[in-house]
Amino acid sequence: MSVTTAKGFTAAGIAAGIKENGNPDLALVVNTGPRRAAAGVFTSNRVKAAPVLWSQQVLATGELTAVVLNSGGANACTGPQGFQDTHATAEKVAEVLSGAGPAVGAGEVAVASTGLIGLLLPMDKVLPGVEKAAEELSEHGGEKAAIAIKTTDTVHKTAVVTRSGWTVGGMAKGAGMLAPGLATMLVVLTTDADVPAGDLDTALRDATRLTFDRVDSDGCMSTNDTVLLLASGASGVTPGTAEFTEAVRAVCDDLARQLIGDAEGASKDIRIEVVNAATEDDAVEVGRSIARNNLLKCAIHGEDPNWGRVLSAIGTTQAAFDPDLLNVAINGVWVCKNGSVGEDRDLVDMRYREVTITADLAAGSESAVIWANDLTADYVHENSAYSS
Repeated sequence: MSVTTAKGFTAAGIAAGIKENGNPDLALVVNTGPRRAAAGVFTSNRVKAAPVLWSQQVLATGELTAVVLNSGGANACTGPQGFQDTHATAEKVAEVLSGAGPAVGAGEVAVASTGLIGLLLPMDKVLPGVEKAAEELSEHGGEKAAIAIKTTDTVHKTAVVTRSGWTVGGMAKGAGMLAPGLATMLVVLTTDADVPAGDLDTALRDATRLTFDRVDSDGCMSTNDTVLLLASGASGVTPGTAEFTEAVRAVCDDLARQLIGDAEGASKDIRIEVVNAATEDDAVEVGRSIARNNLLKCAIHGEDPNWGRVLSAIGTTQAAFDPDLLNVAINGVWVCKNGSVGEDRDLVDMRYREVTITADLAAGSESAVIWANDLTADYVHENSAYSS
């Protein structure tokens, strides 16, 4: 269940020595074809890591042969040297792959990094690591690759959807800095469907808009977010556009839920559904405002169905609504009706991991779902102690 479930892909995950603790920290995913179409979406943060800038450039061709990923260092805010290091990494991948088969150029290699911002990568570890990973490439290497990209993740994250004769698989990392503009993550998706780059791009953007871009764990946007979709065409099947888009969205949705479930220090996963909004943009804006309200997140951690904090979050937005018509349900109990006291809040059972908040704007027919987490002492501790 990973990036090598689809035909036409090999992968590896190894310990290159980037992390001082000796854990796996470098992954390589290779598309063996016959098609090498690719698409990607990246962080909307204006401060972008060198690997993001590089991968955006190489994806202009709509083709990729390989993706190399490292944990243990973000290579963000590292100046010209950081970009040179990214280029050198891609060149090294191209060199080792060319030595084992048809010629590969650096422009066919995407690079992704994750870890502490502001430190240069130890290239004396990265480049030999690329050689080692290339030696271990396997059709069964997907799980090892997923393990190698973990940072504060407690588990590796993979997902697969299989349709009639073709497959979409993927791996993801992410546990902190989860906010729209993707979420803080590295994601590689693969498919053996025979799909051109333009259609990959359309399907990926549709999927990320409704999945990764609606994960808002802690309101913090990463500099390194990268989601790549590679197609090998090895199945020989060209699915319909709608069917393919649905499969990509299903894999992304699965991975996005895994990101939320493994968020740093979280004890509750919060599903925020905004209904009866005037526009979808209004629904998303309101959902994100609720997701980022720290007072509410603390209340959820304390299993307090504090609907007043939901209303106060709604009130900070530009969405269309009448305050006297707002309704809020927590775990199915309408604790707020028409902008005031609703059903008895003691009816709300908040003992379980998942909490649902429904915000009814009574202003239209559009809706959106945002996923968030509670705010815990464990989250504060982990992020005060975190250093590479």
